[in-house]
Amino acid sequence: MKKEKKFYLVREDMLPEAILKTARAKELMAQRGNIPVTEALEQVGLPRSTFYKYRDGVFSFLDAGAMRIINLSLELKHESGILSRVLNYVASQSGNILAINQNLPLRGMANVTISVDIEELQIGVEELLAGLEGIEGVLHSELIGRS
Repeated sequence: MKKEKKFYLVREDMLPEAILKTARAKELMAQRGNIPVTEALEQVGLPRSTFYKYRDGVFSFLDAGAMRIINLSLELKHESGILSRVLNYVASQSGNILAINQNLPLRGMANVTISVDIEELQIGVEELLAGLEGIEGVLHSELIGRS
């Protein structure tokens, strides 16, 4: 059984310097997507080993990037129960549905966009897509974004 992770909200001036610099380096890399890790670490004055020690446990408050989120586009037959089967399949693989957007069905087909937190996902994203395509009534599934 997986041990549940605990999180704490701590005021910035209470944190050790290494934690603060790790957070700042991650923010730099998120803001300027193409900045190399070494450059970000040099700018904040943090050794590489320290960054790698803390990077997976330090997150900015309200940082959506702290979660691993994917956006999926699905084409579904307009039949009762198909969307429910899709949602149940994602949940059965420990994906956490964050948002669902469904357009009105046209010509017997509905376009659906789903945002999924995949932090605890038991399978890979490609396997998830293949599993979705295996559901009767799912005409197409595609990864359209990743955060």
